[in-house]
Amino acid sequence: MERIDTMAAVPLFKGLSAAQLDGLARAFPRRSYAAGETVFREGEPAEGFYVLLAGRLKIYKLSMEGKEQILHIIEAGEPFAEVALFSETVFPAYAEAIRESEVMFFSRKAFQQLVTNDPSIIMNMLAILSQRLKYFTRLVEDLSLKEVPQRLAAYLLFLADREGSRQVSLGISKGQLASLLGTIPETLSRITAKMAGRGLIEMQGRRITIVDRDGLQVLADGVKGL
Repeated sequence: MERIDTMAAVPLFKGLSAAQLDGLARAFPRRSYAAGETVFREGEPAEGFYVLLAGRLKIYKLSMEGKEQILHIIEAGEPFAEVALFSETVFPAYAEAIRESEVMFFSRKAFQQLVTNDPSIIMNMLAILSQRLKYFTRLVEDLSLKEVPQRLAAYLLFLADREGSRQVSLGISKGQLASLLGTIPETLSRITAKMAGRGLIEMQGRRITIVDRDGLQVLADGVKGL
């Protein structure tokens, strides 16, 4: 029952009955990864995609110099590596577990058969891909057009909206957050300290409370600097 409850919370499986979820749980393999373990590497053949059932992952690219640029933090319930659904290709980035994680793997052929049996799943996937496209469009805009304080403000607002709370949990290290925002940890520390000093946020470890949402929005929009 615990396995079914976990899968029922996954947006991709929205609308499926308990019997259908049980069938999926039996038909598709689950894999566990320790923190720091690689799920796949850029350039490896992409034979299917994954759904993160528990834990947290990072999707990232490496520069020629070995510098890491985090593209996305995958949370429980999210699919990833969906590119494999649409063509025989290779993975365009790396995926690594940030903490102990469990994933379900769907081969391309098996998922196509699944969609044939239940077309509603493809509509769920399209909705997820639409949200993912919006995210990456915003990421490109932030990295190319915004300064680091604006990027951080926008990211904190994104987390607050996702969690439905003024208190947000970063869930990743300062170094990983800096990589996600395209900066370095020292710069990130100075900016968060300034934000706290201006009364925009309060910090307690990896938990941040948004004190002045309107002020943070003004900063994110670039109307006013930090």
